[in-house]
Amino acid sequence: MVMLMALSDRLDMVNPSEIRKLFDLAQGIEGLISLGIGEPDFDTPEHIKEYAKEALDKGLTHYSPNVGILELREAVAEKFKRDNGIEADPKTQIMITVGTNQQILMGLATFLKDNEEVLIPSPMFVSYAPAVVLAGGKPVEVPTYEENEFRLTVEELEKHVTPKTRALIINTPNNPTGAVLAKKDLEEIANFAVEHDLMILSDEVYEYFVYDGVKNYSIASLDGMFERTITMNGFSKTFAMTGWRLGFLTAPEWVVEKMVRFQMYNSTCPVTFIQYAAAKALKDERSWKAVEEMRGEYERRRNLVWRRLNEMGLPTVKPKGAFYIFPRIKDTGLTSKEFSELMIKEAKVVLVPGSAFGEAGEGYVRISYATAYKKLEEAMDRMEKVLKEKKLV
Repeated sequence: MVMLMALSDRLDMVNPSEIRKLFDLAQGIEGLISLGIGEPDFDTPEHIKEYAKEALDKGLTHYSPNVGILELREAVAEKFKRDNGIEADPKTQIMITVGTNQQILMGLATFLKDNEEVLIPSPMFVSYAPAVVLAGGKPVEVPTYEENEFRLTVEELEKHVTPKTRALIINTPNNPTGAVLAKKDLEEIANFAVEHDLMILSDEVYEYFVYDGVKNYSIASLDGMFERTITMNGFSKTFAMTGWRLGFLTAPEWVVEKMVRFQMYNSTCPVTFIQYAAAKALKDERSWKAVEEMRGEYERRRNLVWRRLNEMGLPTVKPKGAFYIFPRIKDTGLTSKEFSELMIKEAKVVLVPGSAFGEAGEGYVRISYATAYKKLEEAMDRMEKVLKEKKLV
């Protein structure tokens, strides 16, 4: 007899994020510099705010279709074609969501059966494993390594695939490591997915923040891969719109149809006037100019933090994308949690322990450089002082 597990039971199986616990510890400490949260410190570009006000003045304060307004889906389809090489029908293969986070659970819910396994490269974004559990599956961590710049390899995937494996989640550029999968990496992963008949969830929210001439590729653009891929994205990072909570995706028609059904009985639809603003923003050259300005500033900050970390004795891979850096702290003799707690108490700098991102994250910490340059300089000074005083490097 098969035992069915209620959603309430699954909720008991997922814990609050380790990141939140760390922020609780930091509460009330004066003069703290937070390098913990993954949120752009830039304000949403002014013209996008103006578009939202325009929408309000036009009376766009009612429900939109569950799938999102057609004007935005068409703008997203143009963006996918231009920047990702993905041809998608805006009427049946594109959906607008309340942020990108909900896409993980809604996407998995369209195909995952009880106890089927989902491969997740580790270190990994904190939402992936809980979403798999809530969808009734079993998360399987696939380690990535500093020696390979934390890029996922088929060699490691082959060690963890079983007859129960149903899907693979990839995230490029990666949170928390900043790794970017090369086209060759994606081609090998695509062949692996076809061989094992896997669905792929491809999280590409940091796609425009890549450095050193690197290009980010979408696995759904490869031959035959659209039909087995949910390409997840959103406006939070690209246009510094985290609080607006607006995401978009493209997937095969049958997946979108089921995800729309989920949204229908969950959040109903994303906020209508925000959808209007995003549709206008995608077509406005000022938006893309703002993205390039942010990207340039992130690269400048990355260069500073990478140099300082290595100089202070914390070996660090130079990330190719996103706005995170993942220094190795295992040589200090502390666990990632102990190191993070020390930095909060002694340096008044908030970092996130690598263990928050899965087993392969232990021995590292995540630093977000989505913080002003001068604050980053001050944080690096404080960290170096504590490391020297405690003789940890």
